Amino acid sequence: MSARSFLDTNILVYADDGDSPEKQKRAIEVTLEQRAAGTGVLSLQVLQEYFAITTRKLGTDPDVARRKVEVLALFEVVTPTLDDLLAAIDLHRHHRISFWDALIVRAAQRSACAVLLTEDLQDGRVFDGVKVVNPFRGLTEPREA
Repeated sequence: MSARSFLDTNILVYADDGDSPEKQKRAIEVTLEQRAAGTGVLSLQVLQEYFAITTRKLGTDPDVARRKVEVLALFEVVTPTLDDLLAAIDLHRHHRISFWDALIVRAAQRSACAVLLTEDLQDGRVFDGVKVVNPFRGLTEPREA
């Protein structure tokens, strides 16, 4: 069985972004692989960001985006606690990453994920056992989401 992997918001958004076909294809592959293997994890924050970004930037109808959130919630979904908030603040302070990225890292840590799939942090960086992997590394498209 593959290692548990945390999917950041940008993976889910690119899966819907027809303006970035290479990234869209890769994001769909990653999402389907994680779903089929039962190793993918999301957080409530990721689902909230997904809804906000797809409705605002991609123009997705809110009813459609809501249904997609319901489908994405079939992944394991981590809900943050006060301890997670405090740990994220410490990650933000000690590693000099954005607070929002720190919440993502903390959710990945708490859910025992070995990998954090994102393009928003330094590829290969490790945060207390969670390795950042950019699944879009090597693709030629500029970042759009």
